[in-house]
Amino acid sequence: MAKIVILGAGYGGMRTAKQLAKVNNLDVEIVLVNKNPYHYQSTELHEVAAGTKEPDQITFDVRKAVDPKVKVIIDEVTKVDQDAKKVELKNGEPLTYDYLVNALGFESETFGIKGADENGWPILDINTAVAARKHLEDTLKNYKTSHDENDLRIVVCGAGFTSIEYLGELVYRMSEMAKEFDFPLDKVKIDCIEATPKILPMFDPKLADWGVKFLEDHGVTFHAGTPITEVKPNAVMSNDTAFPANTIIWTTGVHGSHVIADSGYDQKRNRVVVEDDLSVNGHPEEFLVGDVSAVPNPSNGRLYPTTAQISIAEADTAADNIVARINGKETKKFVFKSLGTLCSLGPKTGIAEVDMGGHWKLKGAKASVAKKLVADRSVTELTDVSGIMKE
Repeated sequence: MAKIVILGAGYGGMRTAKQLAKVNNLDVEIVLVNKNPYHYQSTELHEVAAGTKEPDQITFDVRKAVDPKVKVIIDEVTKVDQDAKKVELKNGEPLTYDYLVNALGFESETFGIKGADENGWPILDINTAVAARKHLEDTLKNYKTSHDENDLRIVVCGAGFTSIEYLGELVYRMSEMAKEFDFPLDKVKIDCIEATPKILPMFDPKLADWGVKFLEDHGVTFHAGTPITEVKPNAVMSNDTAFPANTIIWTTGVHGSHVIADSGYDQKRNRVVVEDDLSVNGHPEEFLVGDVSAVPNPSNGRLYPTTAQISIAEADTAADNIVARINGKETKKFVFKSLGTLCSLGPKTGIAEVDMGGHWKLKGAKASVAKKLVADRSVTELTDVSGIMKE
């Protein structure tokens, strides 16, 4: 009996477990290792951080979601010994494997900027999202007694998807918080600082401009082409320019799990360039999916961006190729066709370019509906269990 170990219960890991468990007459043991007993929808963490959703609305129990034939181990992976085909755990005994799917996910990227770790609030998982929300609310609430204008100033570092979607939730909820915490709404100042010259470059320029203007009209000031050089306890610095704030949200980017570097993989930013079937060079029994994988687009040689959509597609290929290897057959190349790009700007609006039955450019409420449909679909693609997420 072959033993398949899957590391991480994010989008890639959960989907792989589901697909392997569906294969009939496959004589294997499937083990899924995850740090937490729950899966969280990482594409919705910004909503928890802004306070428009609660943690239990974007999480579900891993054990309840997977097929009973999948053994779930709640532990933290510390190292992968590729030569010995062994996974070391923080608390439990090492796991041996015949086949490995490494889907360990992402960590915050600070790019070595001084003070970013100490003074920025990242949005990486449930714990950091809850911590960022608590800090935001406590700081806004504090203004009533402190009268410190910096309590009403918020700086969001970076203008990637998480940053933009967080800003959308933030401005949506701000008037509600002003009433609840009794602070003057007209004194709130929100800055978004981005090193590159363009905001939302992955969208059609007209859609991007619409999204930027929507946020600007709701109180956000963008500072494109402004590299961050230091993060102080109460200010973000760009060379000699200071952006004061008592809430600093750090969403400049991510890299793969530190376990990749710790295990000696040939990597860059803890991402490994995989073979065209998603296996690791020299280790055909191991497949990498999600944020720890670097997959070249065959049409241009550039690496695909790491998204939930591509993680799920990678998981399907990895599962198929493990079955092929077990059965002595040839593996298949990974082929990806994006269904589109969607960005929410709060619970009721957004922008989207959707490639389904044509190429559709959406903005406003239609884009928001499309985003919700994609989010609901992702849960279905990870598990066959219904009703596992609270309404």
